[in-house]
Amino acid sequence: MSIDVRPSEDADKYLATDQLVWFGEVTDADAHHLRLGLPEDQRFVVDLPDGPEDHHAGIYGVRPMEMSLPGGAVVPIAGLTWVGVHPDSRRRGVLSAMMTDHLTRTREAGTAISALHASEAAIYGRYGYGMAVLTHQVDLGRGTTFTAPHLEDEVAGITTHLVTMSDAGVAERMRACQVAHAGDFPGTIIGSPDFFSLLTLEIPENLRDKERRRVIFARRGGEDVGFTGLRREHKWESARPSGTVVVGTFTGGPAARLALARRVVDLDLMGTTKLENIGADDPLLGWVGGPRGTGDIKTWDSTWVRLVDLEAAWPLRTYETDCDVVVEVEDRYAPWNAGRWRLTATSGAGQAARTDAEPDVTLDVAVLGAGHLGHSTGGLLRAGLVREHRAGVYAELARAMRTTLEPEPSIGF
Repeated sequence: MSIDVRPSEDADKYLATDQLVWFGEVTDADAHHLRLGLPEDQRFVVDLPDGPEDHHAGIYGVRPMEMSLPGGAVVPIAGLTWVGVHPDSRRRGVLSAMMTDHLTRTREAGTAISALHASEAAIYGRYGYGMAVLTHQVDLGRGTTFTAPHLEDEVAGITTHLVTMSDAGVAERMRACQVAHAGDFPGTIIGSPDFFSLLTLEIPENLRDKERRRVIFARRGGEDVGFTGLRREHKWESARPSGTVVVGTFTGGPAARLALARRVVDLDLMGTTKLENIGADDPLLGWVGGPRGTGDIKTWDSTWVRLVDLEAAWPLRTYETDCDVVVEVEDRYAPWNAGRWRLTATSGAGQAARTDAEPDVTLDVAVLGAGHLGHSTGGLLRAGLVREHRAGVYAELARAMRTTLEPEPSIGF
C-alpha cells in the first residue's frame, strides 16, 4: 500500500493526534505550544483509507534550527519533532513513510543534516540517525566545592543574577548568549526566537505546587556571558530544609559555567542540586574530582544526528587528522547517499566524492552521523557495526572524525 504524506491543513486535528499519541494532560495552552513550536508549513500528516476519522494516522514536524559543528561553523539543520503514529495505525509503515518523506523534503530544501532527541532509543537508528552526543545527569550536595585554580582570576570578574524565565526580554537574552558561544561548543543547537519564547512559556497547569522557572545569568562588565535555567522544589526532613534545585543546560565559557555552578549549589533551603544536561567532557566533573565527587551520576543519549546529504554534510565541519578512505555507505531511506564514497580530510578540510574504487570499509550512514559532531565511534568496529576490508583503515576514519573534546549536549526539542 502506498502511503501519502502531505502538509497539514487542520491544526486542530494535528494537535488532537499529538495529544492522543503522547497521552498527556490536554490544556488550553496546547494550541499556543503548537503555534510557537512548529511553523505551519513544517507540519506533515498521514491519513490511511481505513484509518481514524477524528485523528491522523501519523504526524511529524520540523523545527528550523541551527547547530554548531567542529571548527566553529553554525549551520541550518532540520530539527525533527512531534513524531507520532496513532495507536490503531502502528505496524503499517506509517513511520517509515514519514521518515522517507522528511529526508526527501529536507534534501530538496538544501539542508544537509537532520537531528532529533529520541523518545525511544531503539527507533531512530534504523532510519540512519546516529547517537552523536552523550549527556550526564549529575547530583551534587549543597556546598559542593569546585576546584579550578587557573580559572579563579577570570571568575572573579563575573557576577550572577537571578531572574524569572518568563519575564520580558529573558528569552531574547538567552538566545543571544547561546548564539555567541555556540561556535566554541560543537553540538550546540540553537532554536528560532519562537522556540526560545516556547521555552520560557509558563502555563498554569505546569505551575501546580511548583515555582516559576528561573534563569541565572553570568555577567561580566555589564554583558551576559552565560546562563542556566532552574526550578526549586521544597522538601523538609527532620525539620531541616532538604529541597532539590533542578538545573538545565549551562551556556557560556568555562569561567561563566564555574560561576554558575557555584551559585546553584549554594541556594537557601536546598539540599541537592540536580544538573540535568552535563556533557561527557564538561569541566564540572574535573572541578569535583571525577564521578565519585558527585552524589550520583547517570548517562543518557542527547542529540541524534542524521546526514541527509552526505556529499554536502561532510565538508561542513573540520577534521583534526587527515584521512583518505573509501567507504561503502548503506542507506535504505536516503538512497542518494548509498554507494561508494571517497571521504578525505586534508589540513582540516573535508571532501566527499563518488568513486568506483574498492571499499576499505562498509558501514551504515548512522555511523557517520554518530561521529559528525566529534563523538568517538572507534568502538563500533569492535561492536560489529562496521565492516573493515583493509586492516586499520577504520581507525583512520574514526580518528579524523573524533574531536579533542566530546560534543555539547543540546536543549531538548
